[in-house]
Amino acid sequence: ELVLKVRIQTPNLRENDFIEIELDRQELTYKELLRVSCRELGVNPDHVQKIRKLPNTMLRKDKDVARLQDFQELELVLTVSDKNLLFRVPTLSEQSGYNKKASELTY
Repeated sequence: ELVLKVRIQTPNLRENDFIEIELDRQELTYKELLRVSCRELGVNPDHVQKIRKLPNTMLRKDKDVARLQDFQELELVLTVSDKNLLFRVPTLSEQSGYNKKASELTY
């Protein structure tokens, strides 16, 4: 697996933390990077204008993605100025690692 740090480009927010995503090294394509990043961040892929490797390099094709190394930082640049309309925070039950049975335990 290739581990990358990804976030949404939002210059207005005080906190704009990265999340780590994993990509199968056998599937290092631009399309797969976009799919996994959008799924993990809750963003519609149609609203992504570009993927930027920080600090200032735009990823454009599969060869660019194949050159990425572990823990490189990427940003999704969205197409609309009001970015709050384009993504939502997943509910607790949608987040990976959520265990419904564990949440129903009572003491």
